[in-house]
Amino acid sequence: MTGDPFAGAGPYIGVAATSQPDAREAALAEELGRHLGEAGAIVVCGGGGGAMAAVCRGARAAGGLTIGLLPGERREDANPDLSIALPTGLGQGRNLLLVRASAAIVAVGGGFGTLSEIALALRMDTPVIGLATWALEHRGRRVEAFDQVDDAAQAAEMALAAAAGRGG
Repeated sequence: MTGDPFAGAGPYIGVAATSQPDAREAALAEELGRHLGEAGAIVVCGGGGGAMAAVCRGARAAGGLTIGLLPGERREDANPDLSIALPTGLGQGRNLLLVRASAAIVAVGGGFGTLSEIALALRMDTPVIGLATWALEHRGRRVEAFDQVDDAAQAAEMALAAAAGRGG
């Protein structure tokens, strides 16, 4: 079999999400996943717990497909709402895979792993939408490197539009 077996299913939207969300971040991640799932997007994330599990829970509840790029070598470490769990054995190096596999990234929460995924995406010209995440500053001045929103539905809409602009 050649090609993408999920071609036509929707764009691959990466979600860079903290493993230790507060209640608001977890709720936003789950709502984001639901909106992406309803839109037919394929959600790609790190596959772990916290906000990653929440986004997958939301996407799966809406009938969506979820792919987790696990940092370790054990499929058993995946969150229960992944459709596909891919152990990479790459540790944080899997963050690069997440960005490369995604047509757009939504960053949820504020762990350093999330920050690294934002930076990688910006370096590779992958669109980033921030949802309750990092704000960037350089030499005492705020840097508007990516759009930031407070609403999960708006973040999903913006990510889907950005992905469509890149050919899905």
